[in-house]
Amino acid sequence: MSKLGRLFIVLTLLALAASACGPAADDGDDQPFRVAVVTPSAINDLAFSQSIYDAMVIVQNHMGGEDAMEFVVSESMFVVDDAGAAIRDYASQGYDLVIAHGSQYGGVLQEIAPDFPDISFAWGTTVDTFGIPNVFAYEARSEEGGYVNGVIAAALTESNIVGVVGPIETGDAKLYVDGFVAGVRAQNPAAQVNANWIGSFSDVALASEAAQTHAGAGADVMAGTAQMVVGAIGVARDNGILWLGTQASQTSLAPEIVVANQIYDWSGIILEIIDLIGEGTMGGQSFEITLDNEGLFMEYNPDFPLPAEVRTLADETVEGIIAGTIDPLP
Repeated sequence: MSKLGRLFIVLTLLALAASACGPAADDGDDQPFRVAVVTPSAINDLAFSQSIYDAMVIVQNHMGGEDAMEFVVSESMFVVDDAGAAIRDYASQGYDLVIAHGSQYGGVLQEIAPDFPDISFAWGTTVDTFGIPNVFAYEARSEEGGYVNGVIAAALTESNIVGVVGPIETGDAKLYVDGFVAGVRAQNPAAQVNANWIGSFSDVALASEAAQTHAGAGADVMAGTAQMVVGAIGVARDNGILWLGTQASQTSLAPEIVVANQIYDWSGIILEIIDLIGEGTMGGQSFEITLDNEGLFMEYNPDFPLPAEVRTLADETVEGIIAGTIDPLP
């Protein structure tokens, strides 16, 4: 979604806010739109949970601050039963929108949402609304930036060995790894791409072990996804291995080795969902963020000496994906 398009939605929301929240009180004050978010990790994880928190801050600012929109976050809900309890509690409190930000939350959401038909729920990353009329779904087409990062990795590797640390082979994690591998192979067919899955989104120690394996195999460029990558990035930094990130900016963690990041910006689709709720649509629709609608974008570390020809190659790859001339999942 373009910035102009987002501005249009924001202006529309300001007009709809009063009708969405009911009749004004005698003193003329309207109630703010209330959003609750449940995340599997900390909101400063430099990855998945931070991406939704950053988006909520953007949405709140666009809507006019706390007087127009309030949000709360229950973070580090990696235990699904605990997350389910939080989701149910927020719905019982009458929040206008409850966001279950994690593909592991699908089962509990299927149980809870039908009990609260007047509350809207959203979850990701997926396009499955379960056919429930008050559930929205959202997904990141993370293979797009994954492919771009793969092209960069292929252009920078000198050992021709690239490592990828994956969490669980599902959702945007699988899309990212698949796109990354495809990008490396398309740019440098001679490069060897070693991808492993540790079976956890949050186990930092396992991510570190997987990264050590890649380092021992001779990888000089690595990538990974999910909140556990802080462990892998630490290993990459200690071994002078270049890193390509996704979901949120990871540059601050290791500015000397982070080359670029694919950034998730969920704010556009959250604004769309709030707009739909204001119009009376409680759910039943799914959304995707892409390079084309600017829900995904590439961020380059300004302190990393990326060769000009590699940056040009990356920019051309982005343009090709948007134009449809490059398929990130061939």
